[in-house]
Amino acid sequence: MRQNVAAGTTPVGTKVQAKLTVATLVDGVVVPRDAVFSGEVTESVAKSATDPSRLAIRMDSAQWKKGSAPIVVSLASKIYLTAWYYPVAETRFQDLSDQSPDDAPQSWNHRNRPPAFPDPNGSASEPFPGRGAGTDPSSSPPSPASNISKHRALMKNVESTRTSDGAVTLTSKSFNIKIDKLTTYVLATGDLLRTN
Repeated sequence: MRQNVAAGTTPVGTKVQAKLTVATLVDGVVVPRDAVFSGEVTESVAKSATDPSRLAIRMDSAQWKKGSAPIVVSLASKIYLTAWYYPVAETRFQDLSDQSPDDAPQSWNHRNRPPAFPDPNGSASEPFPGRGAGTDPSSSPPSPASNISKHRALMKNVESTRTSDGAVTLTSKSFNIKIDKLTTYVLATGDLLRTN
């Protein structure tokens, strides 16, 4: 996503964009990596004492450059935000246990272990998958595609439903759903089934 979106805070009708991280076939057209999908927030309701948080985002068009000419495609099939995302992949570090403490990287702890990565399915109060609630979004650089796991994960305590018109709506009884611009989400024409 190119902006943060929060259920109950971001108004319905807000225009949103998402940058594609993998080339995708949509309506018989190969939409290349780095193309930009454009759409809008179609539902945005904050959690109450009796009702869950609800959020729906629909993408209507895609745009990319071919040479110097921009290509804009209106999508016949509407594409929706799903409850799936790609967490940041764990990085494998070299075993530097034979190095002296003076040679070890400064960010490592006293046992020469790499710093811990946040659990993408951490606390239910964590609003953004893969990030702590206290993190300042403006201070973190966007993750390159090479740091993204090859396996998608389901957002914890978030369910998705498909309405009679085919739209996908995310709901949570635990917290207000927030979509973080630094996380890679899955957009699809319908809800995705669980895979192993």
